[in-house]
Amino acid sequence: MYKGVALSVLASATFGVLYFYTQFLKPLDSEQTFAWRMLATLPFLTLFMWKSGDLKHVADIFKRIFRQPWMLPWLIFSSVLCTTQLWLFLWGPINGRGLQVSLGYFLLPLVMVLVGCVLYKEKLTRWQLAAVALAVLGVGHEIWRIGGIAWETLYVALAYPLYFFMRRALKTDHLGGFWWDLFLILPAACYLGFVYSDSMALLLDYSHLIWAVIGLGFLSALGLGSYILASRYLPFVIFGLLSYLEPVLLAFASIMMGERVEASEWLTYIPIWLAVVLLVIEGCLHLIRQKRNAHMLNRNVENVQKRLESE
Repeated sequence: MYKGVALSVLASATFGVLYFYTQFLKPLDSEQTFAWRMLATLPFLTLFMWKSGDLKHVADIFKRIFRQPWMLPWLIFSSVLCTTQLWLFLWGPINGRGLQVSLGYFLLPLVMVLVGCVLYKEKLTRWQLAAVALAVLGVGHEIWRIGGIAWETLYVALAYPLYFFMRRALKTDHLGGFWWDLFLILPAACYLGFVYSDSMALLLDYSHLIWAVIGLGFLSALGLGSYILASRYLPFVIFGLLSYLEPVLLAFASIMMGERVEASEWLTYIPIWLAVVLLVIEGCLHLIRQKRNAHMLNRNVENVQKRLESE
C-alpha cells in the first residue's frame, strides 16, 4: 500500500510540474500539444517498461486480443476514455474552460470513493469519513459558488472512474494496458499533428520546441505511469482521496507564483486542504502502529526462543 501512496504522490507532483511546463510549448495550440504529448510519451513509456520488465504485459494483451477478439473494441473505448481526459486537461485552460475542468478534478475523488464503497464494498475509516465530509463541503461550496455543473466537469468526474473500473474488469490495470491506450490513439495523434495542422513546421521554426516536446514525453510517461501503477496498488477509496493532492499542489504553486485566492474561494480550498491533512495524519498513525506491532512481534519471538532454549 505504501508503494501505491508513494506512486500517487509522485504522479501528483509530476502533474503539477506539467501544469506550468506547457508555457514552454508555445506557440503550439491544445490539439498540437496533445498530439505531440502522445507521440513523445509512448517511446519513454516503452523504455521505462523495458527497464522494469513490464513489456511482457504488452505482448500478453496482444495475445489476448487474438484469443478474445471482443477485447479490441473495449480496449479502443478504454483508450478514448483515457486520452480524451488528457486532451481536456490541455484544452480547458487554453479555451477559457479551465475552471470547469478543475472543478471536475475536485469532484472526481468523491466519485472514486463512491465507486469503491458501492462496487468494491470498501470500508471507510473514521479518518477517511471525516476527510470525505470535508471534501463534500469544499466541492459543494464550489458548485454553489459557480452556479452549476458544466459538461467538462461531469466528464472529468465520471469518465475517469469508468476508465479505472474497466481496467480492473478487463484485467489490464497495469502499464501494459496503459501502453495500449496510448498506442491505439496514435492515428488520431498523427492526424492532429501532421494533417489537421502542420505542427512540424512550428518545431523547425522554434528550435526550443524539440527539447520541450522531449521533456513533455518524459514527464508525461513518469506522471501517467506512476498514476496508473498507483491505481493498481491502492484500494479505490484511498486512490480517490489521494487524488486531492494534485489540485492542492496546483493551488499552492499558483499562490507561490503570484496568483490570489479570492475571498469566496477559501471555503472551497480550506476544507479540501484539511481533508488531505487528515489523510496524512492517518497514514502517519498507521505507520507508527505498524512499526510498534512489528517491534512487539519481534520481542515475542525472542521471548519464545529464550523459553525454548531454557527448556
